[in-house]
Amino acid sequence: MEYTNPILSGFYPDPSICGVGDDYYLVNSTFAYFPGIPVFHSTDLVNWKLIGYVIDRPDQLNYDSLGVSRGIFAPAIRYHNGIFYVTCTFVDAGGNFVCTAKDPAGPWSKPVWLPQVSGIDPSLFFDTDGKAYLVHNSVPPEGKPLYQGHRTIRMCSFDTRRLRVENDEKILVNGGTDIKEKPIWIEGPHIFKVDGYYYLICAQGGTAENHSEVVFRSKDVWGPYVSYEGNPILTQRDLNPDRANPITCTGHADFVETQEGKWWAVFLGCQPYQPFKEDYYNTGRETFLAPVTWKDAWPTIIPHGREVSRHYPYPLQPAQVKGELRYSGDIEYTDNFDSKTLDLNWEFLRVPHEKWYSLTAKPGWLEMKLRPETVSGKMNPSFIGRRQQDAYSSASTSMVFTPHAGNEKAGLIVFQNETHFYYLCKSMNDGHPVIELYRSVDAEQPGDGMELVASRRLDGNSAGGPIDLQIESHGSSYSFLYRTSPGNWEVLKDGLDASFLSTKVAGGFVGCFDALYATSLGKPSENSAYYDWFKYKGKNEAQFK
Repeated sequence: MEYTNPILSGFYPDPSICGVGDDYYLVNSTFAYFPGIPVFHSTDLVNWKLIGYVIDRPDQLNYDSLGVSRGIFAPAIRYHNGIFYVTCTFVDAGGNFVCTAKDPAGPWSKPVWLPQVSGIDPSLFFDTDGKAYLVHNSVPPEGKPLYQGHRTIRMCSFDTRRLRVENDEKILVNGGTDIKEKPIWIEGPHIFKVDGYYYLICAQGGTAENHSEVVFRSKDVWGPYVSYEGNPILTQRDLNPDRANPITCTGHADFVETQEGKWWAVFLGCQPYQPFKEDYYNTGRETFLAPVTWKDAWPTIIPHGREVSRHYPYPLQPAQVKGELRYSGDIEYTDNFDSKTLDLNWEFLRVPHEKWYSLTAKPGWLEMKLRPETVSGKMNPSFIGRRQQDAYSSASTSMVFTPHAGNEKAGLIVFQNETHFYYLCKSMNDGHPVIELYRSVDAEQPGDGMELVASRRLDGNSAGGPIDLQIESHGSSYSFLYRTSPGNWEVLKDGLDASFLSTKVAGGFVGCFDALYATSLGKPSENSAYYDWFKYKGKNEAQFK
């Protein structure tokens, strides 16, 4: 029996994993989205269930004014003596921290800050003698880089009782595998021990097409660490750029040993919808799984010149209870908003400071209040989203909304960042309800940031009744549709450039979200929009119709 890669489709980057008996737990970066740091559980490494978040309370972290690609970087999860630890970096707003929990589903502690730790990507290692260490990316020796991208990997002892580092920091790796070759961005370090060797694995080469994973080893936890002659142990940068259905940008791995003594690696990768030389993808960096092979006491994930496989044999006996299967393969889900709380998979853009949404005000509906905040700004707008998990997909919703002025808008958005999004909404123009499509523009003033692409007047019964909205992604293009009664969809606009929302064009480290979004564009409003349901369907190009 085989599983399909990626195991977490869509924007689930920087995976870290740990095993506790027959249970496995995985976390990912979430940047400026809240709740932050999802915690997944599995018993077979393939079928994953979202059980909670490390950052799920407003008093844990303050996301205000952070760009969408700032905030939570590269969490690492570990378990020791009944306690789960997650170390992480909160970029631009506090630095490195550690959270703890007895139950990985939560609650997790408030962040304990580690001000002595510079750089990013902290990760804990618990040795067999009970001692603990924290390894992380940092600045070059004496803060003097020899070239652009010159970084180091450093380690210090860690006090698990007081949750603080000791003053014994040492550089384990300077620059990367061979400093004479000027390797860049050595980061994402993890240490583990096998048969008397300490192995240090790291990402190297940056997060784009030259991304890779490398390994070092030592007989002493403090080094010296020797670089493997066969490095990198994972990359796709040396493959034919014209290959079919490429997986690119692979790296930032973490290892786990199963109860059967086999080793597996989780790592990030990307799935472009155009040829590799262009490398356009809107779904962000996704989580993949592959077996680790050993030769001469060195590990390898993907041998040189080979592609990451879409299919591998199951690592363990497949789980009897599959859990949530909406993270990989053909994905389809519906939320009818018939619960009193939001499904765990919904996320906000930064932390809400007030309760501007409700599932109980009108049972069976999600109420969202229109507020002055916009997605073009850097606070918390009325935005509730889920990841676009496939290059070929559809996201749709049904909404009841009566706009009172042209600044009042509510609908469905496909969002990459503050300056790269498409917004399909209902609004008002010259006293008449309209359906509108906007494209973002770079603007600094509140209420700006959008230009009108298409508009259609709503007359008769369609003016005040329910309206259904749909955004379809077709790899390199998007289509925007609506309907005011059951039946066929009407196209408002199709063929819009998808590369505008790609990481290559938009920049940053995130993937697209399909989100419900309501705004009054910088002005006060007492109005609300009501959403009846939300549906998502994603398949590969050959299957999507």
